[in-house]
Amino acid sequence: MSGSAETAGAAEALRPHAEDAFAAELSALAAADDRPRPARWRLSPWAVATYLLGGTLPDGTVITPKYVGPRRIVEVAVTTLATDRALLLLGVPGTAKTWVSEHLAAAVSGDSTLLVQGTAGTPEEAIRYGWNYAQLLAHGPSRDALVPSPVMRAMADGMTARVEELTRIPADVQDTLITILSEKTLPIPELGAEVQAVRGFNLIATANDRDRGVNELSSALRRRFNTVVLPLPATPDDEVDIVSRRVAQIGRSLELPEVPEGVEEIRRVVTVFRELRDGVTGDGRTKLKSPSGTLSTAEAISVVTSGLALAAHFGDGVLRAGDVAAGILGAVVRDPAADRVIWQEYLETVVRERDGWKDFYRACREVTA
Repeated sequence: MSGSAETAGAAEALRPHAEDAFAAELSALAAADDRPRPARWRLSPWAVATYLLGGTLPDGTVITPKYVGPRRIVEVAVTTLATDRALLLLGVPGTAKTWVSEHLAAAVSGDSTLLVQGTAGTPEEAIRYGWNYAQLLAHGPSRDALVPSPVMRAMADGMTARVEELTRIPADVQDTLITILSEKTLPIPELGAEVQAVRGFNLIATANDRDRGVNELSSALRRRFNTVVLPLPATPDDEVDIVSRRVAQIGRSLELPEVPEGVEEIRRVVTVFRELRDGVTGDGRTKLKSPSGTLSTAEAISVVTSGLALAAHFGDGVLRAGDVAAGILGAVVRDPAADRVIWQEYLETVVRERDGWKDFYRACREVTA
């Protein structure tokens, strides 16, 4: 594929990689960055942190925030990648672990695609290497028959590899990483050879310990990581800001029209999610039962994006309570019996009595009935 064709493909992608979606910002940062850079890094640690947290460059270029949260968390994560310790981003579902992982890899290596997606069925070959069986049968074990994993490629090229949902991978497969992270070497016993990591190699893993299907990390593997915990947004305003930014980005990629008065509905969705998640109303006066779902920021983004699509295609272009009500019900009521009772109780004791929320109450009651 030619360079122009690749550029066109990236522009048409439903969800471009970070290094493509924010290529202009990364280029501007690289041009303005005069600070020391670790081996094979595209940017200095300062510039990587600026890319994630946002800022304005001397030439006036605005770098949009990719992560809204404590600055020190980002600084520790970036500094970890500049050492020989791997980085583990830990947090409950929906705390932007994957988002931060992707943007870190894009800023450090210019490539966020060296990715292993963890599942219950992830095999050892996904982390180490596999074989081209046609070549293997025809000529036996050889370098030509070997199929490198994303981790092996990152080791050989001095890049950043990513392992998503590490705790979903079976424990014996997880431990494949121990030698890679401690010795910086990947043995290939079939060839009597090994791949040694070159300078610039590191690995970012994400994990959560509150979801189903979790395999605890062994103490030996956990010691190979520096763990950074990503918290839920500290304030309602922070969460509204995050949801608004991501919905706007997703809306542009889907070519949805901008909704001029959507912030009020976003704030309602965030308020509902935070109160049910915390088990108490925002003013601290009313204790609530929490449903079984996580009600994460990521789920709030999904609810608002769906509402935006409804408003654009089947409404008058203004995001209203009725556009988000069904999405909220689907996010809150995961257990049809217990969660429905919790939701109805919340509607009647909190939403019904809240000033200015009558339209929201009616819309939610309509889809709940």
